[in-house]
Amino acid sequence: MSHLFVCTGEVSGDLQASHLIRELLRQRPHLRITAVGGEEMAAAGARLLHRTTEISSIGILEALPFVGPALWTEWKIRRFLAQDPPDVAVLVDYIGVNSRIAPLLQRRQIPAVYYIAPQEWVWSPNSRLTYQLAQQMRLMLAIFPEEARYYAAAGAHVQYVGHPLLDILAAVPSRAQARAQLGIPAEATVVVVVPASRRQELRSVLPVLLQAAQLLKAHLPQAQFWVPLASPRFAAPIARAARRLGLNLTLLDPQALPFFSPHKAHHLALAAADLVLAKSGTVNLETAILGIPQVVIYRLNPLTFWLARHWLKVSVPFMSPPNLVLMRPIVPELLQEQAQPEQIAQLALELLTRKQAQLQADYAAMRAALGEPGVLARAAKAILEVLDGK
Repeated sequence: MSHLFVCTGEVSGDLQASHLIRELLRQRPHLRITAVGGEEMAAAGARLLHRTTEISSIGILEALPFVGPALWTEWKIRRFLAQDPPDVAVLVDYIGVNSRIAPLLQRRQIPAVYYIAPQEWVWSPNSRLTYQLAQQMRLMLAIFPEEARYYAAAGAHVQYVGHPLLDILAAVPSRAQARAQLGIPAEATVVVVVPASRRQELRSVLPVLLQAAQLLKAHLPQAQFWVPLASPRFAAPIARAARRLGLNLTLLDPQALPFFSPHKAHHLALAAADLVLAKSGTVNLETAILGIPQVVIYRLNPLTFWLARHWLKVSVPFMSPPNLVLMRPIVPELLQEQAQPEQIAQLALELLTRKQAQLQADYAAMRAALGEPGVLARAAKAILEVLDGK
């Protein structure tokens, strides 16, 4: 029986990898899959070697508490590769551990495929990691056209498959269906707040988004505010922060909705929304594909941000994926000191009260740039071809 190893981290990586695993097993039912990631991958049919969905962070200082857990993860992977080496390894997103596992796979002559590669093409052109991955990977499956061009120029064998959200979101219910399932009146104004998929974002992003929601509530007293939880562990700190502001939120805990998977509950909230206030991340693409207006923000520890800008010389044209796809500002985004509650609330009100023709045209152009449906099938087929030809 062929043996595949899939490695990722973070909530989003776990979800993306779980969809890939389901498609791999659909095409090759007897495939044995060992995974480093989270419960979604285990539910999809992988044997979970180690859980990594709680050890991710963005920033130098923010990463320090996770150094120990990351080293422990690496040790477990090294032991696994020595004791039960897979036929092929698939690295998904999650630059931290994956970038350190890649050379080990190369030394052990285990063919490796990178799916959802590090976004070096956005924030760090000409990086040494780019050229290392180009040499270490048997194949890179690109989900953005610019990503494919970037890694191909570095010498990688690249196949552009398109973005998997095109497949994943195909089954999301309509606005009316989502509202009916959540018990939201058709005429209600619904603002969905997505503050955190990492614990650090409860400190850096959550307070600002909730203050903006509080200001928005003053202008729209009847508006409903919903928060889909990335983790049940986030419920208590989010509820406490909302109580301090006197803000009434509805927390959507996937575990309290047994008829949904966590993934579907998250998308159900987005589908029901009139507006989304969100941190930068995959949720911005999901919101854009579903056609919902949004305001995107991101904040880091001030020292981390200063180090990134002035010492590491990190410079990004945009931080939200919808803007990066077209390389132009189709959704409003506010970074660091720009992300103030008053500015967020003002942008939100403008989006709720003006016509959306231009935004929807931009969203349509963005969706077209993400490729064609059938992404998961193409990605799985490419991985199985590496497996069969190894």
